[in-house]
Amino acid sequence: MNFLKISSAVLLFAVTLATSTVSATCTNATLTGVWGYEVGSAVGQIMSNGAGSLTGSQTVSQGGTIVKQTFTGTYSLNGNCTGSLTVHITGGTTAHLNFVLDEANKGFQIIETDSGTLAGGVGLAKGTATCGLTGINQTFAALLLGKIPAKGPAAYVAQVILDGKGSASGVGTFNVNGAIFTASFTGKYTEAANCTGTMQITPTGHSALHFNLVVVSAGKEILLLETDTGTVIAGNMQQ
Repeated sequence: MNFLKISSAVLLFAVTLATSTVSATCTNATLTGVWGYEVGSAVGQIMSNGAGSLTGSQTVSQGGTIVKQTFTGTYSLNGNCTGSLTVHITGGTTAHLNFVLDEANKGFQIIETDSGTLAGGVGLAKGTATCGLTGINQTFAALLLGKIPAKGPAAYVAQVILDGKGSASGVGTFNVNGAIFTASFTGKYTEAANCTGTMQITPTGHSALHFNLVVVSAGKEILLLETDTGTVIAGNMQQ
């Protein structure tokens, strides 16, 4: 079974960054640091050493079964800021991908090149974010898309307020297979020093929703994957 079918579009990579105008010049050294990514039903983080090697971890919904994975890999970056990479899931399969870095050294577009797959995605540099419960209140606009296999397609749009101390609140509109409701919610979240974390929100009158998250863009954006069994839903929150 190929990698994408196993991890639903995954890796996705965070091989973000570098300069990529027509006249830009990139080398393997252009990719150095930590990047977050969200592609299909996977959200994760990648660490590139600038010398052609990478490591990382991710949370993936495999058709509604939530799994955590680690991986290693190699990459090659051309002078025009296009490149390729190979990723080895620990105890699992191997995926091959092509990618293009953006002009501002802050993002990427990527596609899997294994026969029989159809998967692409985006990623963002972690930037200069100071992660953890800093006490700084932040308000985000959130959009998550996907499906609940037993019910149908799903979409969430919400305003999410994180108080910097571990509490979350807000209001959202939730659509599951055409059944729509708007509700306020409360919840809690964690955020580790490495810019990964979790979030739980409970819309009034409904069950709690749980997510794994990765903070990117110097703290201005958060990538999320719902981790409730039977869901395949991912997206982002932006300030």
